[in-house]
Formats: sequence, structure tokens, C-alpha cells
Amino acid sequence: MKTPHWMRILSTWIFSPASLCAIEIGENAPVIGKPVPDQNEQMVDLDEILATGFTLVYFYPKADTPGCKKQGCSVRDNDNRLAQAGVRVIGVSADSATAQAAFAEKFSFSFTLIADHQRNVISAFGVPTLLFGMPKRQAFLFNDGKLVWKNEAVSPTTMVDEVLTARTALGDPQ
Repeated sequence: MKTPHWMRILSTWIFSPASLCAIEIGENAPVIGKPVPDQNEQMVDLDEILATGFTLVYFYPKADTPGCKKQGCSVRDNDNRLAQAGVRVIGVSADSATAQAAFAEKFSFSFTLIADHQRNVISAFGVPTLLFGMPKRQAFLFNDGKLVWKNEAVSPTTMVDEVLTARTALGDPQ
């Protein structure tokens, strides 16, 4: 039996990791319901983005920390491979837009970083939080609004290869 969406959101507010349940393969992308700010303080409509094509949404604890740097730089270093596979990338943390912008600029990230300071996206996805409300490192790949792959304990160094393997298994991007 699938956990209702409202229970997932409630679980993130209560912080009950044992009862927390992220979305399952084949389910629709969570509805965020309103645009959220990116690193440039531009409002991004994730509901619209997730509705079409392949989109990787990955969560990381804190901008400019060692593991998060490895993960972001791995995405940056594999931009071309991800683009050739037709995969857009969106990183999400609870950092401010200012912290996200500094992180993106310092490491030359060309992909979107969501500044989910109010934790709307984190809650909608059912991502557990660690100390101080930092999201646990997780990754979700959507195709036309449906979850097709996920890793709830993703490694910063192998995430891109895992996503590309999953994407290849799903067939031609054209």
C-alpha cells in the first residue's frame, strides 16, 4: 500500500525517519503548488518542469561542504553526458539563495539550485531531514512527470553514473 502524500509531508514536519516514505517508482511527481526560488532568486515552477522530459532532482545537505561539492562537481563534469541523455538537473538544499549562488559560482555550476529555505520541496518529496533541517542526500529521476528511478542513499561520487545507467535502460532520448 502506498503512503498518502499528506502523510509524507506530515512525517517531515514531525521528523519521524522510520515512518518517512518517499515517493515510489511509477508515482506522479509531488505537487509543489507554487514556484520556488533558485540560486538567482528567480522563481522556478518545478511542477511545470517535472511534467515533461527527464529531470533529475537531487537533494543535498549543505552548499559548499565536501560531499556536496563532490556531488555538484560530478554533475558539472558530466553536463554533456547528461544533456546528451536528455536529462535536466536540479539540485535542492535548504540553503538561502545567496549561499546557493555562491556555491554555483565558486564551482561553475550551470544547472539550477533550488534555495528551499522554507523546505516546501523537501517536504513534498518526503525527504528526511538531518540536524538543523538539512535534507538527507537523495536523488529522483522523472520522465514526463512519473518517477522512473530513485536512490534514497545516493553517493556523491556515483550518482551521475547511476542516473545515466537508469536513463539508458529507459531507451532512446529522442
